[in-house]
Amino acid sequence: MNRRRLAAILSALLLVVSGCAAPVMNPNAASDDDVDTTTEWSWPDDPPTDRLGWENGYWYNETIEVNQSDGLNATEREAFVARTMARVEVIRELEFTEPVPVEVISRAEYRNESAIGTAPENESEALHADWNDQVWESLLLVGEDRTIDEVFGELYGGAVLGYYSPSDDEIVLISSDGDPVIDRRTLAHELHHALQDQHFGLDQSPSTQDEQLAENGLVEGDARYVDRLYEERCAAEWECVARPSGSGSSGGPFDYPVFLTIYAPYSEGPEFVSALHERGGWAAVDAAYANRPVSTEQIFDPSAYPDERPVDVRIEDRSSDAWTRYDHDPVGDTVGEASIFAMFWKHGAIDRDNLQRNTGAYSAYNYSAGPSSGWAGDLVVPYRPTSDETASANPHQRAYVWRTVWDTEEDARQFETTYVKTTLQLRLGAKRVAPNTYVVEDGPFADAYRVTRTGDTVTIVNAPTAAELDAVHRPA
Repeated sequence: MNRRRLAAILSALLLVVSGCAAPVMNPNAASDDDVDTTTEWSWPDDPPTDRLGWENGYWYNETIEVNQSDGLNATEREAFVARTMARVEVIRELEFTEPVPVEVISRAEYRNESAIGTAPENESEALHADWNDQVWESLLLVGEDRTIDEVFGELYGGAVLGYYSPSDDEIVLISSDGDPVIDRRTLAHELHHALQDQHFGLDQSPSTQDEQLAENGLVEGDARYVDRLYEERCAAEWECVARPSGSGSSGGPFDYPVFLTIYAPYSEGPEFVSALHERGGWAAVDAAYANRPVSTEQIFDPSAYPDERPVDVRIEDRSSDAWTRYDHDPVGDTVGEASIFAMFWKHGAIDRDNLQRNTGAYSAYNYSAGPSSGWAGDLVVPYRPTSDETASANPHQRAYVWRTVWDTEEDARQFETTYVKTTLQLRLGAKRVAPNTYVVEDGPFADAYRVTRTGDTVTIVNAPTAAELDAVHRPA
């Protein structure tokens, strides 16, 4: 999963809260060490040097004239952006070091310019896309009737409200087709991403899906925690620009279980950051950027951060000459607890209604479920036919080996039982054709599956037919 795709993703569950006027705070308490306090300057005039709560000529609690009923002109946008930057500084207690360009485009423009969901441009991209499709197929989330890029294309095209690009150092906000308007919470969220990038760097991406989601739990959790605090200030203290009507996503069909996977950082990340903040204030959150979370398990359970790390899972190559691993670095992917939860949710293997029960103060969903809890580590290794002719002739002639490790044997047994009995047999109609071997005859997941458990470890081998399972990964 591409890190930048995640950085640009959904803010679909924002609250609509009205605002009121704010009291004045003396900014001297947050002044820079190098400010010459003997200069003739008094609040609320512009300070002689930049400081927390002031940006580009505007204080954080300064009144501005912004009317979005007919769109935003350049003067209104400049004031709106500058004051929001100053407010993000006050909440997060970090200073912007550089200005941040903000562009507003229509959703139609975004759809036209976005490369998400487009076909690969070369062989290398095609092989990576093929590899990634097998990872999502291993989760029984995206079958052979679609590609994950097609699913992302549907999802992002209608749901993205804005994004910050670390490579371009700019923010792009998506407005409803018509007069360009800005949603204050989306603006605060994306400005905070720019602030994070200036202080901690957001241009590197972890190598596995679970690590990407985990790091996003910190990055997006921090931004959503801040934009939530921003809205609370609007409700209690600050005079705020009214949020435009229809400022959410444009709707349309999308794959909800895939959405649940990539939305996990947005839902559970704010709870994680709130827990860090309670431990040691913003200094504890800042420190987490130097030691970023490495699993969604840590995001779901902050007590597991930073000490409880995933186990190192390896899969030895036992394939025949007919099958080969992709030339991909890394050779396999770790999907993690969030993705396993989404798999079981998709197929009704867990109580779906529990998703919106017992949520935290800052979370939208509840990602806790017995068959995915107790995760300790995993690895998915995709395979393709060794013959390029065979691989090209049948793009569905693919395979994978997925190994999961659990905290206890009981956790492993629960995962195995839920995967085999509820998901494969009950939901997908798989037939048992041999010991530990099952075949799904129809549908997007029509394949053969061999599921074995040894202690706390469950290994799933997938191939087009039961006869090919040994060729993909012969038993030890």
